[in-house]
Amino acid sequence: MIHKYGMTQSTASTLDPFHLAFPVDDLGEARKFYGGVLGLPEGRSSDAWIDFDLFGHQIVTHLAPRAKGNGHTNPVDGHNVPVPHFGVVLSMEKWEALAERLKSHGIAFGIEPHIRFKGQVGEQATMFFQDPSGNALEFKAFADRSKLFAK
Repeated sequence: MIHKYGMTQSTASTLDPFHLAFPVDDLGEARKFYGGVLGLPEGRSSDAWIDFDLFGHQIVTHLAPRAKGNGHTNPVDGHNVPVPHFGVVLSMEKWEALAERLKSHGIAFGIEPHIRFKGQVGEQATMFFQDPSGNALEFKAFADRSKLFAK
């Protein structure tokens, strides 16, 4: 299946989809960000939650004002990585397209799109940003996806 903006989702035959539910302050803002800015197809919804298709995975924004993350970070390759965070490992082409889409929407990056662990087995493209409720997201890509779990 092709998402709007030419991004394709994973299929159940290649990867079991995960489910993640997380708090947001405002469902209207969540709908604009996840549906509009990220371009994710919307699934079921109610006045308390919205399902989105995150590249074949089910994420659910639940209305829970003031339930923000703890603001903790861990040092990784010279950057302070927010904990918790979530995202998807994309192909390099999709990662680059998403980075450009986010820039065109004026999204502020907590960690700008860049290559992490250059020249090492875990070399990867990565970027961090927050949704309007302060939830941290990371999207990454590997030139060689078989290195995803390499040590």
